[in-house]
Amino acid sequence: MKSVLRFLPAATLAAGLAVLAVPAIAQQAAPAQKAAPAPTPPKASPAAIAAAKEILQIKNATAMYQGAVPGMVEKTKITLIQQNLNYQKELSEVAPIVAQQLNGRQNEIGEGMAQIYASEFTEQELKDLVTFYKSPLGKKLIDAEPRAIGLSMAFMNSWAQNFSETVMGAFRSEMRKRGKEI
Repeated sequence: MKSVLRFLPAATLAAGLAVLAVPAIAQQAAPAQKAAPAPTPPKASPAAIAAAKEILQIKNATAMYQGAVPGMVEKTKITLIQQNLNYQKELSEVAPIVAQQLNGRQNEIGEGMAQIYASEFTEQELKDLVTFYKSPLGKKLIDAEPRAIGLSMAFMNSWAQNFSETVMGAFRSEMRKRGKEI
């Protein structure tokens, strides 16, 4: 089940990055436009950032974004191939070169996440969270949370499926009162 922990955040990040890539690629098509810089969270103390980084390390947050660079390179390659079918071979050859050139840039995500945590929590709160995550209950939370989230998602999907049938029945009933069969 730990593999689910690594897959779900990575899939979520990949989907988010894919959504973010569309405007970035569209901006590349219009050279006069420039992408807006990513918002930077307020500066925090070095100790708060260190505690935030420790929390992220304990929670294995790198699993969420470790494939961000190759994933973004692949998505961009696919988009460029769709726009330039004649260059499919060359773009496929260039993709690993670009991925190698940009390797390591995913660490910017971790740095940004640490800044965000450090801006959302006080230094003492972050230190308390580190202590908690190192405690037996904190370790159990880290181990059990992926399964609990997976089971919760499955429950919500099942509930939604069943509830949609209830909603459909209510619509049909109300429409029947108006003499309309749907």
